[in-house]
Amino acid sequence: MNPNIESHRSDWHTEPVEEVLEAFESSASGLSSEEARRRLDRYGPNTLPRVGGPGIWSLAWRQINDPLIYVLLASAVLALVMGKVVDGLVVLGVVILNMIIGFVQEYRAGKAIEALIDLVPNTAATLRNGTQVNLPAAELVPGDIVLLQSGDKAPADMRLLSVRNLLVQEAALTGESVAVSKGTAQAPAEAALGDRTNMVYSGTLVTSGVGRAVVVGTGAHTELGRISDMLREATDIETPLTRQIAKVGKALTVGISLVAVLLLLVGLVRGFGLVDAVLAGITLAVAAIPEGLPAIITIALAIGVQRMARRRSIIRKLPAVETLGSTTVICSDKTGTLTRGEMTVQALWAPQPGPARLTGIGYEPEGRLETSGREGANDSPGRYETLLRAGVLCNDASVGHEENQWTVSGDPTEGALIVAAEKTGIRAEETRRSWKRLDAVPFESERQYMASLHHAPEGDSTLYIKGAPEVIIGRIDPTSLGADLSARSVHEEVERLASQGMRVLAFAEKRVPASQGRIEDADLSGGFTLLGLQAMIDPPREEAVASVQACRRAGINVKMITGDHRLTAQAIGRQLGLLDESDRVYVGEEIEAMSDEELREAARCTGVFARVAPEHKLRLVRALQAEGQVVAMTGDGVNDAPALKQADIGVAMGITGTAVSKESADMVLADDNFASIAAAVEEGRRVYDNLIKSLAFVLPTNIGEALIILIAVMFAPIVGGHPLMPMEPVQILWINLVATVALALPLAFETMEPGLMDRRPRDPAKPILSPFVLFRTILVAVLMATGAILLFLYEYHNQLAEGVPLATALIQAQTVAVTTVILFQIFYLIQCRSLRDSVFRIGLFSNKYIYVGIAALLILQAAFIYVPFMNTLFGSAPLTAEALLKSLLASLIVLPVISFEKWLRQRRYAGRLEAKNPVPAVLENCADNPTSAEEKRQYDMATHE
Repeated sequence: MNPNIESHRSDWHTEPVEEVLEAFESSASGLSSEEARRRLDRYGPNTLPRVGGPGIWSLAWRQINDPLIYVLLASAVLALVMGKVVDGLVVLGVVILNMIIGFVQEYRAGKAIEALIDLVPNTAATLRNGTQVNLPAAELVPGDIVLLQSGDKAPADMRLLSVRNLLVQEAALTGESVAVSKGTAQAPAEAALGDRTNMVYSGTLVTSGVGRAVVVGTGAHTELGRISDMLREATDIETPLTRQIAKVGKALTVGISLVAVLLLLVGLVRGFGLVDAVLAGITLAVAAIPEGLPAIITIALAIGVQRMARRRSIIRKLPAVETLGSTTVICSDKTGTLTRGEMTVQALWAPQPGPARLTGIGYEPEGRLETSGREGANDSPGRYETLLRAGVLCNDASVGHEENQWTVSGDPTEGALIVAAEKTGIRAEETRRSWKRLDAVPFESERQYMASLHHAPEGDSTLYIKGAPEVIIGRIDPTSLGADLSARSVHEEVERLASQGMRVLAFAEKRVPASQGRIEDADLSGGFTLLGLQAMIDPPREEAVASVQACRRAGINVKMITGDHRLTAQAIGRQLGLLDESDRVYVGEEIEAMSDEELREAARCTGVFARVAPEHKLRLVRALQAEGQVVAMTGDGVNDAPALKQADIGVAMGITGTAVSKESADMVLADDNFASIAAAVEEGRRVYDNLIKSLAFVLPTNIGEALIILIAVMFAPIVGGHPLMPMEPVQILWINLVATVALALPLAFETMEPGLMDRRPRDPAKPILSPFVLFRTILVAVLMATGAILLFLYEYHNQLAEGVPLATALIQAQTVAVTTVILFQIFYLIQCRSLRDSVFRIGLFSNKYIYVGIAALLILQAAFIYVPFMNTLFGSAPLTAEALLKSLLASLIVLPVISFEKWLRQRRYAGRLEAKNPVPAVLENCADNPTSAEEKRQYDMATHE
């Protein structure tokens, strides 16, 4: 192999074609299959290296690197040292189980991330053994000869060998929105990437023409790979939830440690033995720590990820799920995300009939011509037939038909012309067969037109020309327009259509001698007859319009940021409801000239930005974040990666997005559809709601158990030299891990609350333990502790009165206390299905998993009470029906108390602000914002827990 290949040079644009082929020991007929296999083994597959995720040991350490886990480990070690082997082993078992659950979830998420880059398989037309074959792009090697045509995405970095009218869209690398004309001539060594016109780079798109090129770089040794390397510095996400959970964990750790030490001292002062005093501290630590919470949070987030994946949004990083719930601004690209990505002819104009409208959206086959001239709405194309036929003949694109929809191969603008003709009954293939093409002059940006010469079925020849209206109109014979029409009036019609954001193409024809077989320069200078105008636009997705309105109702501001022209962006913005007639659209040049303060003001109040370069996106994100907004940003190119990383939620396109943009993003849209972002926000809000419900369910149990232990140590009598404890550490672990997790996990499947998307986004700075959650926690904890202690004392003394031995009476009473807490949890779970509304409003059976969890726990608790080996392991004992009934009645108290508390809160907020009339979606401090600070405050009180 030539040593030049080993150097992975980046200056192949400076070399002549012959020397490049010689360096790679290749030829115009390509490599042999055997040589290609050898090179594939040597250089590896043509894929971008994936970001290396954490290793197995790193994942395992992450599961135990938590202050609360440290307290549990310390408690386990102390218990083992003090001779409480069963207690110590059970605590260790809890830690290990938590670690396994978290490890499995993160490992699965990592595997899903690895598969993202393979969302869209790529193939390449390659010469092997002198024959053209279609190969997976991953199998390309240096020296391969690749055939390029319109619509292809370049599979590797390549030096062009030959071209014909080749135009390549390089926006993914350079940010340049205009396709670049390519050639084979050598370029200077100092030429910038965008000026290397003899090179085609991986990830760029061929928009027209054909070419043949030799592969000079694959995988990590492409320009795309080099940029990917620079973005490979992985940063851990710190979301509002993870920050708040960390704060709660640290506060709990400090508080539990202090109270446990204090309790140990109190026990010693009261006359406890050292072992009993230490055990009391351990019991309180075990009681107060929500051991199951990490598993509950991880699984709830994982369930959210799975739901989002079903709605076409793939989450790359687990904690990002809940960040979606606090998103206040979505900055979206236009093409393919808010729009269909399908150029559509929507208006026609011919000199005699006048204007016409073509119905039908995108590449869907349905459509008809609606005229405002003398032809009826249901007539055939009639006088527009020549105009539409010209769009088919003076055209290099082609269309296919799949699943009741046309598919376009070639330039999207030319594809739109063919689809327009097909919708009106003009069959492109038949027309092209009947009107044989004799010659063509391809479109070039310098000329601004394309021409084609055809032999008509009648025997004569016709020259068609299409292009920019000002160029075509300048070649029209004025006498052909008639007395009622002038070039000025045609220009006015062009301006009318362009003002609606549409791209306008003009068409003209010219008769030439039947014997003429090629286009001469003189033929193109003038003397044409105007056929008319075709105006097209990429229409908004119907679901995007609805999703934008849903976001606005949810208090989320949607901004469209596009590289398109101002008028086009303005037209689409109005159709989407992002702009009013008087609203301004800023362009990239204006953004560049703004100071940071001016840009913050513009970003706050403007809904549409046009002609925006990637660096402008980055500034806009930072400006919005400086205003305290939580920003979601979409992107698909390599140059979008900085903005995607800067945004709170970076959203990459799964279909059109580069691998680098996907790696930089937090979320990937499998369908490139804005509606999927809105759906993900909705799921994010549901995940956060359900996490708060889980927290509000779990914490009262831990606080209630801690109160039980605290009261027992401080006030319970010492019997037989040992304190009278209502629960043992292993029994508390049974409640915290088995019972609490079994009941809390079904909350992750809870349905959406009514009015979920009618709320304003939550403030990420607000503590997760809101005053409401704290009040509910204390209220329920006091009820639980009171019921358990009273029943424990009653059962203990009742057993002694019946002559039961002291040790047996204690075990019996402890079993009653544990059962009371378990039943209390079951009834409180029903109330936690909605923290604000009655369970009947959200549907008693809308979440079947709740009852699965309850049934599972009842079976487990029956085993805890009646199975002998469980009695031995947990120090429990069989209960009579009377004892079970007492526990049941005591635990029922939570239902009326919490129902009354909900009623009081609803009554307090009633009439302040209805969720169905949310705060207007414009951001605060804009001049046109009618929403006062007091209205916002009342809205938040009425719609947030």
